[in-house]
Amino acid sequence: VEHELPGHDQLRDIAAGIAQGDELPSGEELSRVLDSAAGLTRYEAEGAFSLSIVRHGRLDPATIWDVKGQQLKKSGLVSLYRGHEGFDSLGGLDNLKAFCLQAMRPHGEDNGPASKRPRGVLLLSPPGCGKSQFAKALGNETGRPTLILDIGAVLGSLVGQSESNIRQALKLADAMAPCVLFCDEIEKALAGATSSGQTDSGVTARVFGSLLTWLNDHESDVFFVGTCNDASRLPPEFARAERFDGVFFVDLPSRDQKDAIWSIYTGHYGLDPKQAWPDDTNWTGAEIKSCCRLASLLDVQLVQAAQNVVPVAVTAGDKIEGLRQWASGRCLSA
Repeated sequence: VEHELPGHDQLRDIAAGIAQGDELPSGEELSRVLDSAAGLTRYEAEGAFSLSIVRHGRLDPATIWDVKGQQLKKSGLVSLYRGHEGFDSLGGLDNLKAFCLQAMRPHGEDNGPASKRPRGVLLLSPPGCGKSQFAKALGNETGRPTLILDIGAVLGSLVGQSESNIRQALKLADAMAPCVLFCDEIEKALAGATSSGQTDSGVTARVFGSLLTWLNDHESDVFFVGTCNDASRLPPEFARAERFDGVFFVDLPSRDQKDAIWSIYTGHYGLDPKQAWPDDTNWTGAEIKSCCRLASLLDVQLVQAAQNVVPVAVTAGDKIEGLRQWASGRCLSA
């Protein structure tokens, strides 16, 4: 007999059994409390609700989120990202932002039938162009929690443990829907899946198969964001239609996007916005951020701080050009 994690109705009954009078909120506030408890077992939910009442005299969503973050961390399978940045802290990527916001907009009655729910996006780009930053900002922008799936942490030492862990991690994501599930550097996490039978008794291939099946068949409102630096190393079945809503290529930022990124980070690090900017030909967003951070840290001008920055376009120019050629005709432009 397989017991599912408690849904909103069961969590509401648990909350009503623990909270008395004014301790139990109503309406929108109760909905936020139940969202914050989604993904906990009955026992963990009772503990979180009790702790909230002891600390604040009421059911407080922030306290329950803290408890849930600790429980997820203890599980070692997924972690809860609690940053506060949104799209305003991310320059460029206008097509990608518009696509995801349109796909993830509410669809009315319980967010519509499962067949109409968005599945996710796969992001391909050189390092430092904002893939991970976008995935982390997407949850805050759409009001969803962001779960980080670390495939390396899923792999266990015992026979069958890795396969069990990936199923449990995906079940946790389903229970916390609606949410964003973020898997970074996915081609490295699943490296060796094609030769898995000769190298690790097929463990990586079976983990990869479980993830593929879930991407195709899951009916929960989980938006999956995968990022990679080299899509040619991913098996072709991973990026096929109906596993993702779109495969996007995130290129080096254009001039307008670089100007926006400079403005964001000079403001963030408290630098003089009128000072001269260094030559940023072929720079990524991460290199602009690094330059601003070093200028603030060392208390020097941006032009001087730029001497410590070596662009990835210099160290791996041929790889970036190869990526562009692969993405041409295969990917959408972010």
